[in-house]
Amino acid sequence: MSERIVVVGAALLDAGRLLAARRSAPPDLAGRWELPGGKVEPGETPEHALVRELREELGVEAEAVSRVPGEWPLRDPYVLQVWTAGLRPGSAAPEPLQDHDELRWLTPDELWDVDWLDQDVPAVREVAAAWSVP
Repeated sequence: MSERIVVVGAALLDAGRLLAARRSAPPDLAGRWELPGGKVEPGETPEHALVRELREELGVEAEAVSRVPGEWPLRDPYVLQVWTAGLRPGSAAPEPLQDHDELRWLTPDELWDVDWLDQDVPAVREVAAAWSVP
């Protein structure tokens, strides 16, 4: 059995909205929506990977807040772990810099208006269940 590799996803929340990112690559995922993020590199904590990936993919300064319960298998050997995250004060607005061609801020009522990647659906459900908009 190969060692599993953690992929972190960010449930980036701001003003009661969740950020969704539309994939532009690879072709089999293009046009579908995901929680932004990426692979944890050797020697990196998942929280550090999340902050780095959000900086690379979206050009934002963010901070991991808390881990969303659960872990979801991707193609072997990858597993998805999701953290809620927030933008740091003074961060730029997110832009689709890498692997994405569009971003949308979704309110709780709009959460299912986009075609989420299958592996992100359970994580989005967990985020929605825990979501308390003040």
